[in-house]
Parts: sequence; C-alpha cells; structure tokens
Amino acid sequence: MTTAPASRPADTAAEVANLVARVAADMRARGWMLATAESCTGGLIAGACTDLAGSSHWFEGGIVSYGNAAKTRLLGVPAALIERHGAVSEPVARAMAEGARARLGVDLAVAVTGIAGPGGGSTDKPVGTVWLAWAGPLGVQTRREHLAGDRAGVRLATVACALRGVLECLRAERGG
Repeated sequence: MTTAPASRPADTAAEVANLVARVAADMRARGWMLATAESCTGGLIAGACTDLAGSSHWFEGGIVSYGNAAKTRLLGVPAALIERHGAVSEPVARAMAEGARARLGVDLAVAVTGIAGPGGGSTDKPVGTVWLAWAGPLGVQTRREHLAGDRAGVRLATVACALRGVLECLRAERGG
C-alpha cells in the first residue's frame, strides 16, 4: 500500500482521454481485458474507457457498487469486512478489485471507493479520501489518495489516478 501526496495538479478530461488511449494501447498489445469496480466514481472510469472507439477489444465491463449491499451482492465483498473497516478502506477496495477480476473474468481490474463530498467525511476519512486497488496477475496493489476539490474534481481526479495505476500495473507486469 502506498499513500500519495494530498496536492496534485487538477486533472482534466483531456488528460483522462490521453490516459485511456495509453491504457488501450497497452491492454491491446497484451491481449488483456480490463474491468472496473466503482463506488464514488459511479461508472466514470468505465465511461471514460468506453468513450474510446474500439474499447470492446480491451474493456470487458464495470460494476457500479455505490451502496454497501451492492458491494456484497455484486462483487462478493464480505459484509463483515465493510462493517469492520468501513466502505472506504484498503480491505474493501482490495476485495472489490478481486471480486471484479473474478466475476468478469479479466486479466486486470481496478476498484475505487471514496468520499467525493461535499459531505460524508470524518476526521479519520475527510472528503477527498479515496482507496484504489488493482488486481492482476502479479497480485493486488492498493493506494490511498487524498484529493482536493469539489465533488466533480475529486471524482475526475479519482478516474485519472485509477488509470495511472492501470499503467503502473502494466509497466510492472513487463518488468519495468
């Protein structure tokens, strides 16, 4: 698990589109399929991926599991795990990614769960706290981000972080 710094430049839709193009090229070069498990982004990662023509060659699908019951029912996240750690936590993000990978039968899955705001934050988990996880052949990687901005900004930054993480996983898979 790694924790990223709280301050990062604002991500834009153009940057996200560029990240998707890079992910697409790498996934296609490997013949791999990607899936998403999304909570706080509500399908924005899947939407960004499918905005690119030809995405059916490398993107299998996504599961939006905004509520805790959906995380359990659709992704197999144990309810006790959510109760013990909270929906916005490393163990839940990990279980979401593993569940998406297994249920959609893909090579790589990315999961996000967080607090986009404007409400819902706490001292331990302020608005902008996001847990991300990537499940692939090399195991599961996780990262906590503390993102600044309004709800739309946090959600867009989460999409960009998720896609950057996919690229990092692909780079690690090929050994550097």
